[in-house]
Formats: sequence, C-alpha cells, structure tokens
Amino acid sequence: MGITTEKTNMPFQVKDCTIITRMGGVETAVNLRELRERIAVCPVECLFHHFCETVVRPTFDDPEFRNDFAVWSAHQLRDRVLAERLGIINPYSLDNFEQLRELVLEIVDERLSELVYIPWVPRGRDFRFMRAVTVVFDAGITLTTPDDLIDQLPNFSHSSIYYHFIEARRRTPDKSDDFSAWLDGFGSGTESLKGTLEGIDFYYLTLPDLKKTLIQALRSARAEVTDDRQVISGV
Repeated sequence: MGITTEKTNMPFQVKDCTIITRMGGVETAVNLRELRERIAVCPVECLFHHFCETVVRPTFDDPEFRNDFAVWSAHQLRDRVLAERLGIINPYSLDNFEQLRELVLEIVDERLSELVYIPWVPRGRDFRFMRAVTVVFDAGITLTTPDDLIDQLPNFSHSSIYYHFIEARRRTPDKSDDFSAWLDGFGSGTESLKGTLEGIDFYYLTLPDLKKTLIQALRSARAEVTDDRQVISGV
C-alpha cells in the first residue's frame, strides 16, 4: 500500500549537476587581517561556494569542518580556536548571505582582538577566493507519484541529491527543497513526507550520508502512513 494523495501533480524531472569553479575576483589572503578584508568585499557567490558547495566538490575531504574558512584556519593559520568558531556556522540557519558575511566578520574581528600578533601562512598556502557556476543536466529519471520519489531515491546520484535538496534552497522563494515543493502539489496525503524532509538537519552530513538519511526517513514515514491507514480501516 502506497501514499494516497488528494490530487495528481505534474511529473518531476530529476536533474543532475556539476560545478565549474573560477577565481572569485578578489585578491588572495596570506594572514587573518587580509582574510577579514577580503571577506568584507567578496561577492556573495564566494561565500556560497566556500560554505555550501564544498559538499559537492570532489576535492573537499575534511572530517571536522564543512566550510573552507574553518579548514584554512585550522590547517594553514594553525588557529584551532578560530576554526572551531567558524566551523559551527550553519549558513542555512540565516536569512541571507549578507547575514552570513556579517557573522563571519564578527567572529574574525573577535579573534583578532584576542591575538597579540597577526598569524600568517607560509608562501603558497594563501586563501584563494573562488566562485562556481552550476551546470544542470537531465538525470534520466522521472517521478510521477510520491511513492516514486521514495522508490527511486537509491538511484539518485549524490549530485542530484545536492541539487534538489540543498542547492534548491538558494533558488526557491521559500528556501525549500525541490522534493517538498513537488509533494506540496499533491495536496493532502503528503504531510508526513514533507514534515520528514523538513526535519532533516543536512548541513553537517556528507552527500552519501544525506542520501542514506533521506532514504531511511522517507521509507519510515511511508510505513507509518500505511500502518495508520490500516488501523483506521480495521485491517
């Protein structure tokens, strides 16, 4: 027994993506004060890349921190205190990336006020501000019902998960994921699935872990809906 909905909806065409990085248009930083100056003027696309696109970058592999500023602070500046303060920032908990910029600057300013000297990095280990262009293409998967979403999730690539569940929050008016927006079009019957998606704290998960979490959570939500329906019908 699957998910029963109030109405039908348009098919969902699953997309895949890749990112193409390029220089961010600001000079590199070799010390903490320069990092602060560059963050104050860099495009928001740089902030998005260094905080949000790390998860989809195949070259990014840090078990402790999810953003490039924290990683650089830890491994190049050798400042664990600053790294931990920057590392706990969740950009999706803020209203926009200007708020994120202000928060990062506050943390850096606080750290600068605590230090007796400005830390520098060795030659060649400067922080390079980057930005990226997202190239989107068809993944060859079409969903027509909420059950299709649950059943087909194991076939999604990690970059499809990123595009529809994470990157979508930057381009949708209500900062929602694409799956929730699509499920909303079915009317009543998908509340449990949408609530499950909303409750997933994704930022600190790797894409493989996020995929597993989505699969398990949606399957459990469907099972609960099915069990409740059987109890009501007396089955």
